[in-house]
Amino acid sequence: MTKEKPYNTLTQYYRQKFQHKVAKIALNANFTCPNKDGKKGYGGCSYCSKLGSGDMAGDKDKPLKQQFEDIKNIIETKWPDTLYIPYLQANSNTYAPLSVLKPIYEEILSYYPQKTVGISIATRPDCLEQDTLLYLEQLNKKIPVQIELGLQTSNEITANRINRLCTNEEFIDAVNRLREKHIEVVVHIINGLPNETTKDMLQTIQFINSLDIQGIKFHCLLLLKNTKLAEEYDLNPFPLLSLQQYVDITCQQITYLRPDIIIHRLAADGKIEDLIEPKWSIKKLVVVNEIDKKLRKNKEYQGIYYKRDCE
Repeated sequence: MTKEKPYNTLTQYYRQKFQHKVAKIALNANFTCPNKDGKKGYGGCSYCSKLGSGDMAGDKDKPLKQQFEDIKNIIETKWPDTLYIPYLQANSNTYAPLSVLKPIYEEILSYYPQKTVGISIATRPDCLEQDTLLYLEQLNKKIPVQIELGLQTSNEITANRINRLCTNEEFIDAVNRLREKHIEVVVHIINGLPNETTKDMLQTIQFINSLDIQGIKFHCLLLLKNTKLAEEYDLNPFPLLSLQQYVDITCQQITYLRPDIIIHRLAADGKIEDLIEPKWSIKKLVVVNEIDKKLRKNKEYQGIYYKRDCE
């Protein structure tokens, strides 16, 4: 934490860990999801975009090497001497047999081995087969492996409404199994889901605090074209968070968040052409700056109320 950033940022964490600037390379390996292909359900989570929440990842119609190169070239115009963490972002990137997964992971890690310092894999808690976990355990001994899991909310009524089709019990089990293998876990949450109150969103933080997780990503709810949630909104509009409401809620969550957890993201990304609301989310830097300003103004910081909350 610093005076300007009164919480644990990912940039600081990577600087301390690798003594270098590190950038994630978001890739799309064209996986699917058990909530889309019928194994658990169809249509996916109701907020999920047509690209499986991988809107800012590479083009799935291009080879992974080309995706990597395209993004690397953009990054290097800003930070020419950066290190890389390839990030399999879209859909569920452990949802395939190990015989399919292993060559993909190892291909990605082979592109720039001298500059690649880890791999990040987004998936669902119910897509972690034992043989895959055993493989990831061994891979993690060679290069840091990070698994990103979508919780979104600890309120299971809301989870049912957004068609998450994964219980809190399954989430807890997945975290425990990953941590038994010493694999780092990053959790995604969404603020502003339909009918959720500030209390609900703070309870999600309390739930996360109880788990052995290492990182968190905060997102505001994005209403995107061609999603089930957009259809619901057209038929029966529900309140969406204003910028100030999102800032206020996220600041509260940060003050209750366990102080060792690394904050990987404070605002959501979505393709502008697909975004219905909230339009303020387009200015991601403004959102982050407003959160920083409010925390500094109130002389608050990550975890300031954590002990009080736990007592």
